[in-house]
Amino acid sequence: MKIVLCCNAGMSTSMLVKKMREAAQTAHQDVSIDACPVSEIEEKAADADVLLLGPQVRYELKHVQGVYPDKHVEAIAPTDYGMLRGDKVLARAFELMNQQ
Repeated sequence: MKIVLCCNAGMSTSMLVKKMREAAQTAHQDVSIDACPVSEIEEKAADADVLLLGPQVRYELKHVQGVYPDKHVEAIAPTDYGMLRGDKVLARAFELMNQQ
């Protein structure tokens, strides 16, 4: 599974990506996690399974869902984002993948 996190500049999600990778490694989950600015989503979205938007770009949610109707797209919960709860965000990404 490939997860892409998007924010304004791609910087604020880097710490969350690190926490998510640590959680995936601990759980022995085969997952690729990357981050990018929402302005560069086209470059990363093609092979992504899940697109997660940071709270600061939540306003882009409907647009991204419309452009990528075949992807699982959601805004990250502000509390999980702010507290860097990588395990919770990763679990939510897996929940999204399991929804059909």
